[in-house]
Amino acid sequence: MKIIPAIDIMDNKVVRLVKGDPKNKTVYSSDPVSIAKKWEKSGADMLHVVDLDATLGIGSNLQTIKKIAESVSIPIESAGGLRTKETIENALEFSSRVVLGTVAFKNKQILDEISAKYRKERIVISADQMGGKIVVSGWTESTGIELEQGLQNFINQGYSHFLITTVERDGTLNGPDLDTLTKSCKLPNTHVIASGGISSLHDITNVKKCGAFGVILGKALYDGKISVGEAKALA
Repeated sequence: MKIIPAIDIMDNKVVRLVKGDPKNKTVYSSDPVSIAKKWEKSGADMLHVVDLDATLGIGSNLQTIKKIAESVSIPIESAGGLRTKETIENALEFSSRVVLGTVAFKNKQILDEISAKYRKERIVISADQMGGKIVVSGWTESTGIELEQGLQNFINQGYSHFLITTVERDGTLNGPDLDTLTKSCKLPNTHVIASGGISSLHDITNVKKCGAFGVILGKALYDGKISVGEAKALA
């Protein structure tokens, strides 16, 4: 199982939000590049870098993410606010993969064009769910689509990499949504990355038992509750 630290960027600072609420944030660093190097040195398999300003439609940190990509040798996946063909292509110039949520569910034409040009293996479909339904646009809009059905629709189109986030758990340290993860991982031909609620090494063990391909570490990592090395030992 891949250990993937998150680097959430807002106003060029590394932050963590609780349940995606920009009013409920903690700033951990004003130097995202140094944080990226720290996690790489700790043994991270990959970095999950999120542009929160782009997600919320209030700015862009794409150049900062590019600097991160150029400063580390491990793969990075870019996420957050990648909603136009131009922005996605820009991100793919320096990212191993892009995480697409809103555009994947709302603009099939762009998704098809990107996957045809860059391969579906470089696209991670972000299925953020709240109350069992997939939400988009920075978690502000429900698609009305049940999570499993949403995943199956993309599996049928040949996509295999998915990021599953249970919004109610994100940034809370309340533990992962194991029921949702188990059901998602049981779907055929899926590589599921778990996100949200990880608070302890015990949680990482449980996520691995679900069959997850990877796990994203956020608040627990930044608060020193777990380390990359400890997580790697269990993965």
